[in-house]
Parts: sequence; structure tokens; C-alpha cells
Amino acid sequence: MGKSILKSFIYPVIFLSQFFFFGAATSSDEFFDCGIRSAHPLATQAGCDVLKKGGNAFDAAVAVSSVLAVVEPFSSGIGGGGFYLLHLAENNENLFLDAREMAPLQSKPDQYVRDGKAIGKLSVQGPMAAAIPGIPAALDKISRDYGKLSLPETMSYSIELANKGFPIDERYRKLTKYRLDRLRKDPVTAGIFLYSDDVPPEGWLLKQEKLSDTLSLISRKGATEFYQGKIAERLVDSVRTAGGVWTKSDLENYKIITREPLSFHFRGAKITTAPLPSSGGLVMAQVLQIMDGFDLETLDDTDFAHLLAEAMKRGYSDRAIYMGDPDFIEVPSDRLSSVEYANQRRAGISISKATPSRELSELHSFSGESSETTHFSIIDSEGNRVSATLSINGLFGAAFTAGDTGVLLNNHMNDFVLAPGIPNMYGLVGTTPNLIQPQKRPLSSMSPTFVEDKRGVLILGTPGGSRIISMVILGILDFMLNTEVDAYRMVEKPRFHHQFIPDRIEVEPGGFSEEWMDALEDKGHKVKIGSRKWGNMQVIFSDRKTGRTQGANDPRGR
Repeated sequence: MGKSILKSFIYPVIFLSQFFFFGAATSSDEFFDCGIRSAHPLATQAGCDVLKKGGNAFDAAVAVSSVLAVVEPFSSGIGGGGFYLLHLAENNENLFLDAREMAPLQSKPDQYVRDGKAIGKLSVQGPMAAAIPGIPAALDKISRDYGKLSLPETMSYSIELANKGFPIDERYRKLTKYRLDRLRKDPVTAGIFLYSDDVPPEGWLLKQEKLSDTLSLISRKGATEFYQGKIAERLVDSVRTAGGVWTKSDLENYKIITREPLSFHFRGAKITTAPLPSSGGLVMAQVLQIMDGFDLETLDDTDFAHLLAEAMKRGYSDRAIYMGDPDFIEVPSDRLSSVEYANQRRAGISISKATPSRELSELHSFSGESSETTHFSIIDSEGNRVSATLSINGLFGAAFTAGDTGVLLNNHMNDFVLAPGIPNMYGLVGTTPNLIQPQKRPLSSMSPTFVEDKRGVLILGTPGGSRIISMVILGILDFMLNTEVDAYRMVEKPRFHHQFIPDRIEVEPGGFSEEWMDALEDKGHKVKIGSRKWGNMQVIFSDRKTGRTQGANDPRGR
């Protein structure tokens, strides 16, 4: 898929700008007034208002995060976690805030498995599926350490939206339908997100008064109220009453971690991205550095796609074998991200024939389901930047709302390895490095990223479960292999993916020709057309010469 494919396979779309509130551009070749791209216009509007009031990119990040927690309950929320990649312009410093969830203290390595098989939906649905959330801690820390405004100022938008409600759209209805049976199992959750125990009609006003109260308490008293105060008590009581294992100590012991971002170079650009416990940085470093050894501009479309799939296959295989929470295990990160290692991995790739995954590992295959997460990108007038990917894992997380707190909990315990060789909901398998341990953080694919070269700075990221890494890789390749930067082209182009197991190339429907797929199958690949398109990438590019900024929202989202 050489340079040409990065500009081809364009299918018709209708693109509604995220910025219709501000009268700004609907395509990336025009420029917009507010440097924010998020998955929902109400979140973008809140962030832009914060910037207009004198806040910086970090204040806007708090506003956007908290509003997304209200308007996208299927994707993120204060009952979940995420990663924030920050650039502090004043001292030219990059920081990575790890707000990933932690396993409860009473967690056991084999708690979701019996006789070598997963126990029903225990790791996916209900209170046992929920790890300890990190978003409240992140909002507090970002506001306190990096923002200019107070939490009551930046969180006021989410508090009001939750209290007064907002009209749902067709996307909400579609995703609710996907999880209707699961939502019905918890009366509290059904009472909030469903209408008469069914999918609400379009335009229905979604009100979350209890969540509004919780957000208000956090804004006034900080994250301490969530982890140690009245909210904490109510969270634990509701989880344990419903059969979960949370304790007060779980919440009291939660800590957000500031980590060194992972950085590497590709074709003259500096790429700054997520370190462990996200696997995104290490997989991307290996894949892109493998690709750097090929003459990419001379490859035809199918040879490019073949080589990229082979590189992805190797990166994802190392994810399964080596990666986990670095606070619990030793991961050979320096080796896995090195040019020397990429050269070794490249040496085993044939231009004419696919390497079967079974020759890279003995792990077994599985086909999993898709995911919802959310991403936003922000840059302010001072040059501060935020790339943030947040999640509650599956659609509507655990589909369990913690009593009268209004907090919809995540199901990120499923991101651990339930047992070696047993896949999670995305078909990802792993080994002992990602086994469940108390207070451990599950491995993730979330990959908020900065790309910097002589042209400027690219901020990007996306939801999409195990496909997040491959989507960000495709976005970076589009940026690096085209002289002209076009943010909309990056988010619009069709996507393909290989995650080692299952051993196949997955492609979005409608984006690739039969001839292209046949040529890959001739090389030994199995090609599977997905049931729907995936991802919701948010991209911003700041031009170093002109100082102007362009951005784009993924047409697959709202």
C-alpha cells in the first residue's frame, strides 16, 4: 500500500463539522478558531469556551473529559480510566499521565476461569468486571498542577448537562441497541439510559441527575471525595451488595502515575507516545522501524499492505508475549523499541509470502467483538498540547451503575489475561506478564500520540480496542508519506488491521477492491471484511512555519 494507497480507496461520506457551534471549517484544508477535536460537539464546545475564558489546553482537557463522561456514556466516564499525553510549552516538556484502572485488592489470577474456560460474562458484565477508576484523579491532578482555572469552572459544563439533560442522537440509539440486553440486567442502569426498558427514541432527553451530583462534589472537593469521602462509601457499598469485591482500601490506594513518554524516530520525525501499561508505543516503535527499512515509495499498494501486515503481526506477537504493567514485571522495553531489534524482525519478512502466526508463537486464535473508547486532541495559543484517550472498555462498560452515585463502571478487568491463551473480548491473547494481580493495571492499546517534524506538530489518537495501534500507525504513515498535510485525509481513509491472532488481515467494508484483497490472499494472507467501520480518530496539525492549525474529525463518528 505505498504512497498511492494512502490517497486512494476514498468512499463517499457526509462530514458534519464538530465546530458548527463556532461557524468553523468542515474540512481540514480550512482553518478553525479553536484548537480542539473531540468525539462530540458538546464536549468540543465546552473546551472552546474554557479557552475563551482564559484557560489553557489542560483546563480544556478537564472540561472535554468531564463532558464526554456525560454525553458518551457508552465510551468513557468517571467510572473508567485513560491516558493523557501532555506537552508543557513553557519548558518544552512532554509528560504522560497514567490514569489506567487498577485491579481490586481481592482480585485473584484465576477468578474468571473454570476448567480452562472463561466463566460466562463475569469479566465483562456487572460489578466483578470493574477495576478501580482513574479519571477523577486525572481531572483533579491536571487542573491542580497544570491548569489556570478551578475545577468548578471547568467542570460546570458537564454538571449542567448531566442535570438538565441533552437530546440523544442516532449514534446513541444504535450503540444502545447493541447492548440492550446487557443494559436491561441492571435496573439502575436501565432506568437511566433506556426509555421504558427499551432503546429511547431519537431526541429523547438523557438526564443523569445523580451523576451531576457526583460531578459537583468532585468539582468542589476534588478527587479525595471520590476516593475517600461519601462517594467512595456509596461506590463500595453498591458494588459489594451486587456481588463485587471492591473495598474502601481499593479507592484510597488508587494513584495516578506520571510516566516518561516513549519516544522514537521514524523518517526524520520524532514520535512521542504511550509507554507501558499501554502496548501502543512499543508496538508502534517496532512496526514503524521495521517499515523504515523498506523503500516505501517504490512499493505498490498490495506489497505495502503485505509488509505492513507482517510488521503488525510481529509487533502484536511481542505484545502478547512480553508486555504488562511495568510496576509488576520486567519488560525488555529498550530492546523491543530498538532499531536493532526491528532490523532482526524485518529479516524474517518475505516480500512474496506471509509468515503464519503459528510460526511466531503457539498461542491460539479467537475472533472477538469490537469496542468503544473516546479520544480528543487539543492545542492552545501558547503551544500547550493534549492527546488523550479515555475508556470504559466495552460499550457501556460493565453496564452496572454504582447505586445512587450515577457512576457507570468500566469492564476493564477483561483487559487482563484471564488465563494464558484465553482471549479477551477483542480476541487479544497474552501470557503471564498481563495476568491479574491486586493493584495491577491491565495492558492497554490506547495510544495518544504527538508526531513532530520540520513541517510542524501532529496530535492524534483514536478509540477502537485492539485496532487503536494499527489506526494510529496508518495515520502516521499518511502524515509521513505525503508532502502535503491533510488532516481530513488521515481520518477518512479506509483501514486495515492485523493483530497476530487471529491470523488474518481485517479490512473495513467498502474501502478495498477485490483485486487488492485477492493479491494479498495470493501471498498467503486470509482477508476478512469487517461488519462495520471502526475508530473515531481526532487529529490536529499545527504548521511550524505559518502558525496556523488544521484539524479533522473522523467521519465514522458523530
